[in-house]
Formats: sequence, C-alpha cells, structure tokens
Amino acid sequence: MGLRLTKAVRQQLLDDNDGFTTSTYYEGKNFREQRDYSIEGGELHIRARGKTSWADSRFDDEWVADEEETHHFLYRHLHEIQIPKE
Repeated sequence: MGLRLTKAVRQQLLDDNDGFTTSTYYEGKNFREQRDYSIEGGELHIRARGKTSWADSRFDDEWVADEEETHHFLYRHLHEIQIPKE
C-alpha cells in the first residue's frame, strides 16, 4: 500500500474512523497487559491495564496518544480501518 502517513493523512484517518475500537494483549514472564484503543473526536485514546510480578503492581492507565503513538497504531492497523478513496 502506497499510503504515506503524514500528519494530515493521520488526522484524516482518525476523523474518518471515529468510533473504531480494537484491543491487544501481551503476556510475558512476570508481565501482562491489555491495551484498548478507541478513536474518538479525531484523537486516539489508549487504555492500558495489567499487572507485573510485584504484589501491588496492578495498573490501569488512560491517555490520548501522541503523534508517534498514533503513527505506529495506524501503520499496524491500516488493514482494519477505513481508508478514504482519493
């Protein structure tokens, strides 16, 4: 696919895919994490939940993705989202 993920293209993809959600899950030795991604209002929202091997190590964090996180997310999920026809 020859789509360059410039800042303008990333914003267009976010705007065109409002309401899109997906999740990822990672489990390794002493660590597990589920990330929920949602596109709302032209922004990528991320919620990370999980735990490490420490007794009090549960976490549940939410944030709006920065430019780099948004770029990586869109690159990894281009096959799942709607791409506008030129």
